Amino acid sequence: MTETEQNILASLVALEQAVESIATSNPKPDLLQLFAQVDELARRLPPGTDPTLLHYLQKKSYQKARLFLEGREAENQRGNCRHV
Repeated sequence: MTETEQNILASLVALEQAVESIATSNPKPDLLQLFAQVDELARRLPPGTDPTLLHYLQKKSYQKARLFLEGREAENQRGNCRHV
């Protein structure tokens, strides 16, 4: 896994934790900042990055992207776009 992919994974985990805590957090987490961070890191991915990861990030399928980066691609369910 590249450093950028590691940073994307860390950002996706932070985003997921922020979403889970939103009901009880005060102040509320800044989700827009986390989304922007993931998007910026995705733009830094080099040519040759696995197209599946690029697809998940482009479609904002962040849970699927996280599972992919964690080596748990088999847990991903087929989406409406007919891609896993």
